[in-house]
Order: sequence, then C-alpha cells, then structure tokens
Amino acid sequence: MEKSATLSARQATIPDWLRARFSDGHRFLILCVVVGLLCGLAAVAFHWSIQGLFSLVWATARWLGGWQFAAFMILAPTLAGLFVGWALRAHPEASGSGIPQTKAAYFNRFGVIRLRDGFWRFVLVSVFVGMGNSLGREGPTIHICASIASKIGQWAFRAKERIQSMVPVGMAAGIAAAFNAPLSAITFVFEDLLDDFSTKALGGVVVSVVIAASVSRMLLGHEPILGVNFPDDFTTAPWMLIAVPLGLAAGLLGHAFVEGLLRTRAFCQEKLVLPMWLQPAVGGVLVGLLGIGVWFWSGSLDEPENGIFSIGYESLGRAFQAEMVVGVLLLLLVGKFLAVIISYASGGSGGLFSPTLFIGGMLGGLAGLGLVWLDGGSHWLVVAETEKTIGACVLLGMGAFFASVRRCPLTSLLILFEMTQSYSLMLPLMVGNMLSFYLARRLRPISLNNALMMQDGITLRRMPSYQGMRDYRNLPVSAIMTHNVLPVSALRSARECLDWLEERGRRFHGYPVVDAEGRLAAMVMHHELLEADDPEEPIGEWLAGRPLYVVGNGSSVQDAVQLMIQKDVQQLPVVLDGELSRLVGMVTLNDIARQQNAVEISS
Repeated sequence: MEKSATLSARQATIPDWLRARFSDGHRFLILCVVVGLLCGLAAVAFHWSIQGLFSLVWATARWLGGWQFAAFMILAPTLAGLFVGWALRAHPEASGSGIPQTKAAYFNRFGVIRLRDGFWRFVLVSVFVGMGNSLGREGPTIHICASIASKIGQWAFRAKERIQSMVPVGMAAGIAAAFNAPLSAITFVFEDLLDDFSTKALGGVVVSVVIAASVSRMLLGHEPILGVNFPDDFTTAPWMLIAVPLGLAAGLLGHAFVEGLLRTRAFCQEKLVLPMWLQPAVGGVLVGLLGIGVWFWSGSLDEPENGIFSIGYESLGRAFQAEMVVGVLLLLLVGKFLAVIISYASGGSGGLFSPTLFIGGMLGGLAGLGLVWLDGGSHWLVVAETEKTIGACVLLGMGAFFASVRRCPLTSLLILFEMTQSYSLMLPLMVGNMLSFYLARRLRPISLNNALMMQDGITLRRMPSYQGMRDYRNLPVSAIMTHNVLPVSALRSARECLDWLEERGRRFHGYPVVDAEGRLAAMVMHHELLEADDPEEPIGEWLAGRPLYVVGNGSSVQDAVQLMIQKDVQQLPVVLDGELSRLVGMVTLNDIARQQNAVEISS
C-alpha cells in the first residue's frame, strides 16, 4: 500500500498541460524519442568510461614495465573487485549483468526499476571492467537504459502496463547503441524478454532504436563495433560445411560454459568461506594472474595478447585478420573461458555478451586454422584466401557460441551481420547457430538468465497484459510455472526424504519423485511423508501404481487447469516435450491464481 501511494504521488507531478495536449498514445511515442536520445547518450558515455579507464590502466602498466607491469595488472582488477564488493552491500541490484534484474522487474514489478540502480550499475561496471576484470558492457547497458526508460514511464503514466511497456523500449535502445546494431536490438527484446511480436511493443521499440543508434553513430562513428572491414564476396563452397562440426562444438562448449558458471556461482554463494563483499577481489586476483599468464605465454608463441583483461575486442579483431597462431588462440579461449566464469561467479558487475562473442571467435579461429591445415594448400577444399577463410570461421564461431549461451538464434544472426556488415555467410551462420542452439537447449532446457534468477530465488510468475488483450489462459505454462522444484528420490524412505529436506531448509506442498534413472515416477505430498505407515520403506514402493499426470512446457494454462479439474489435483509437474526424464518445473493452482490476479490488477 505504501509503495502504491508513493508511485501515485510521483505520477501526480506530471504537468497538466502534458496530459491536456497529448493523448496517452502520443505521450508514449514522444517519450520513446526521449528514451532513445537519453539511452544513446548514456550508452556512449558508458562505452567511453570503460574504454578510457582501461586504456589508462594498460598504459600505466606498460609504462612501469618489468615485474611492476605484472604486479600492477594483478593489483588493478583486485582493487576494482574490492570496491565493487564493498559497494554491492548497499546496492545489490548492480551485481551481475543486469539482464536478470531487468527481466525480474518487467515481469514481477510491472517494469518499475529505480534510476539509482542504473546509476550504480554505470559506476560499478565502469570500475570493474575498466580496471581489467573479464566481463562486458552490453548487458549492463541494457539495465542502465531500462532504468532510464522505467523512470520516465513512472513520471509520465498512471497505468502500470504503460510503465511496464517502457522497459523493452529502453532495452532495445541500449543494445542498439552498445553494439551499433539496431535490427538485432529489436529481435533481442522479443527473443529474450517478450514472447510475441506485439505491434504495441514494436512501434515504441523501433522509435527508440532509431534514435539511440543515430546518437551512437554520430558520437562513435558508423563503423562496426569491432572495427573490422570484413569481406562480403564469399561464394558457396565446400569449406562452409565447417559450420556443422563448429555448431556442434559451440553447443557443447556453450553448455560447459553455462554449467561451469552456474556451479561456480553456487559454490561461491553457498560454500566459499569468504564474506560476499570480499569475493570479487579474490576473483580479481585470479583474473589478473590468468591475464598476465596468457600475456607472457602468448608472447613466447607469437605476439603478446591482453584479451583476457576487460572486454578484449582488440584481440578478437586480430583473430578476424588471421594474425594468431593455434597456441595463442587456444590460450585466449581457455583463459577467457575461465576468467569470465571467475569474474561473474565471484559477484562482479558486468555482462556476458562480449565474452561469449570473444570465446566463440577463438573457437572459430581454431576451426579455421584446422580447415586450412586440412586443405594443405591444395585448394580442393579452401578456395578463398586463407586469411578470409579463417576470418569467416571466427565469425561462424562467434554466432554459434552466442546462440548456445544466450539462446537468441535470430539475434545472433543479425548482430553479426550488423557488426561485420557482411551478408555472404548467412547460410553457414544459420546452420551453425541453429545446431548449437538446439543442442544447448537439449542439454539444458532452462536458459542462463532464468537459471541465474532461480539461483537467487526469483521466479517470473507475473505476466500482466502488456501484450494487448491476450487471454492469460492461452499462455504456455512455462510462463507462470515455478522453476525451483525439489525432486526426491524414489529409493529414499519417507524418513530419509524428510531429513534431506530439513537439511536444505526447504519445504513444499508436494514433490516430484524420480527413479534411479532420473525419470519422473510419481508425486508425493509432504503430509504423506509425515504420515507414512512405514517411514523406513522406500517411497517408490508404496507409490507404485499411483497414476502420474504431467503437462508439457508448451501446454497452455487452460490445458493445465482442465487437467487439474479432471484429475482432482492441485499441482502438475512440467516436462520438456513430454519426456518424463526432462522435468523443468511445477505449475500449481496458486501460480494460476497469481497470474489471474496480476492481469486483473494491471487492467
């Protein structure tokens, strides 16, 4: 009640002349222009702050030279981590990449994001990444720009759905300005945040994207973000089949990256015996050691590379130009892979867009060199110039790895087209991206952003009716289900299950029961575990023969409701594509009632 009163008081400050002169729809479009302008300026300032600080840090280290160079490049990310860890105690919303926080605000808080969260995101990422820690700026740019758009929406509109509708406008403006890629900014919003191409959303998004991209190009130039003049004269050739193994390799590596990041983050949060505020500093030490190690080792093989530190686009550009040997590419791939996981999992502030492009580029570079070696100069396979072929493989690797980690296949195609201004590799890009995307989704159904929110106990349960008058009953159950389910083993007794649940400090109304192979076997209620006739008997034995009712993740809410009524149950396990071995969540009557209430509140 207090929050609602505060929001109403803020909205009451809207000038009467603005309401009288412009309708709600006209105000929305005008504000989209304002959002595009402000977000474009914020994104450019953010880019300059990170780039300028890292250039200063690197120049100082090179000026010191010798052992002082190594000491300074270890000390800089450590001090940045110490500052960020201290600041996050008061501003926890500025941790991570900012995209999970933006999604949580959009779905659970009607798009209300505090402007000060965006401000502290700007400051902390500038320091953390600018002083050498191995994360990116694009995800944080989205959060910063979403906070600007949300604040403007809170000032200009009374309706919650209108405030919420400003968030995708800010997100699109942020990504357009960060990458200088307006088309992919539009697709990213719909692939990552929304689930359909609502014309109401599309109009405002396009307006903000055009303005933000124009501001970025006026201040940063029209060149692609990587600054690579990529050739556009490739013709279809047999070597392009490299997209198939490269897509599969990127899918597996992307899965390993996501698993490693989530497991390391869980370890840091739950088992690492260090204060949370100190962990980013420890991560900074490790990143500094990795970066210095790769710097010296790569120098003994070819030319020293500093791509482990900060964003690393300079090293990625050299990979495009086929200026690296196998050993350097491998060092950069492994070093960046580990450094990004450490920087993010230890609690730093920064994004994962550019790191995924970097790692994918190194993977593609290795594939390109392998392709050239296999050809052996005979030109039976590689008919283009060697440098062009390796650069093309770098591009294919970037797209495939991005698709496997970010789960935005259409965005991964467009963003590379806009960043390189090359269209001639679209066919192999499509093949590699879709292969890696489907393989990664098969190995882990839940996307990285949703998995990160699950670790933090956040569930996207509220989907107010921003997308028009769409009936909530036609939403897929995956939109409102609870992700953080707690399955119990059919081999455990009731007493063992209760002890196991008590150790974890978690209790639900019911639990999915899985057999020894991990397949869903039954559902057991908490009261049944407490009231078991024989508490030492494996629960799988006394649950044998009990009917099991499930819904697929693509089933509608209406289908789930009908099944609950027919079978007289209050909750249903949600499985991926109908496979009992792929449990992805639970949907309950409470979830459905919460969704219905959210729609009614926002109407």
